[in-house]
Amino acid sequence: MFHRVLIANRGEIAARVIRACRELGVETVAVYSEADRGAPWLADATATLCIGPAPAARSYLDADAILQAAEQTECRAIHPGYGFLSENALFAARCEQHGITFVGPGPAAIRAMGDKLRAKRTMAAAGLPTIPGSTEPLASAADAARLADEIGYPVLLKASAGGGGRGMRRCDAPAGLPAAYAEAAREAESAFGSSELYLEKYLVGGRHVEFQILADRYGHAVHLGERECSIQRHHQKLVEESPSPALTAEERDAIGRRAASAAASFGYVNAGTLEFLRTERGELFFMEMNTRLQVEHPVTEMVTGLDLVQWQLAIAVGAPLGFRQDEVALAGHAIEFRINAEDPDAGFRPDPGRITAVSDPSAAAPGVAVRWDAGVAPGWRVPPHYDSMIGKLIVHAGTRAEVLEAARSALRALGIQGIKTTVPLHLRLLDDPAFAAGTYDVRTLERSGLVGSVSTEA
Repeated sequence: MFHRVLIANRGEIAARVIRACRELGVETVAVYSEADRGAPWLADATATLCIGPAPAARSYLDADAILQAAEQTECRAIHPGYGFLSENALFAARCEQHGITFVGPGPAAIRAMGDKLRAKRTMAAAGLPTIPGSTEPLASAADAARLADEIGYPVLLKASAGGGGRGMRRCDAPAGLPAAYAEAAREAESAFGSSELYLEKYLVGGRHVEFQILADRYGHAVHLGERECSIQRHHQKLVEESPSPALTAEERDAIGRRAASAAASFGYVNAGTLEFLRTERGELFFMEMNTRLQVEHPVTEMVTGLDLVQWQLAIAVGAPLGFRQDEVALAGHAIEFRINAEDPDAGFRPDPGRITAVSDPSAAAPGVAVRWDAGVAPGWRVPPHYDSMIGKLIVHAGTRAEVLEAARSALRALGIQGIKTTVPLHLRLLDDPAFAAGTYDVRTLERSGLVGSVSTEA
């Protein structure tokens, strides 16, 4: 195992990786920006190092500063967490050049899956069904219009170089397509440095289902079940659960094995997630692959009993998986609630500021496993410079009904004060009939009336 690992991230994921390393006896160096000086998670690291001012471009996205920090502190591995540089193929390649292990897939795999069209072609060749639409970049709005006429409206224009809802526009009729194309291209250029777009059929009433895979460097890959991620706003997930209420055990096994096989087919190594859209008719279409640890990985950890961060580190150091697909056992049900510093009743407006109180909810539901993954503490001022997520509440029990009941107690016990958060929305969501029944889809939050104004569109 590595002697010392640099953690190129912040917040709850930095705290999560520090904890996994500590349990393995691995030293950690946590880098931070000036805005995060004195942050709660830094106290648990073996050493800390400031790498720049508050703006992410001059700190957490500054590859030179991070590589210099790793060399200065004699770290032979860098864990990127998620976001920031976690899916940056150039950064992964530079780590290799410096003799530093990037804890994740190699640059070739990141590059292959980072180009969404190339990813679709790769997965189609591996036998996974893909959403009808482009197989090559669109040349113009007229090119998009011709394809939209062929596959039928509504359609989605999407950025080839990125995701997360940026550079994405839905179009329901021909008249709106030129403006949607121009808007999506501008946003894609701004967000990803490329205005390249592709087009897909918009599948009404779909559900967002993803499969977690682990793959070692010896060609062995397994899936660890699926996660349902359909409660979203602006294409950003708010709630995730495993297993999905929509899938049968037979579907899980069939699609999961195909997902793992597809990843192995192009030499993928480490943790990854294949995302699918499930139609109202039950068809599953591949959308994209995330070549990193997911925010929602704890629900998979809870139902499998596997520590995904520790497995990332083990695979990175060269260890084989050591278990077969048939040895992966899923137990019970888990749901994760993302706790964001934002006001759901004001269009999810970010609400950074000083946290005056926060309670640990882990003992709120006796007999049920409640996990609070966070990077905050009373007195900590949430900075306005980064993503608004401050923590994740994960509940695991034998059945989904037990999880829903325990989640109410856990959310009420969390007691974050001083800023607005998504906790009240989650409590309202637990009472929503569609969510309670497990029959929701990606537009449920928009239709539910649980918030004043929300859209699943970018």
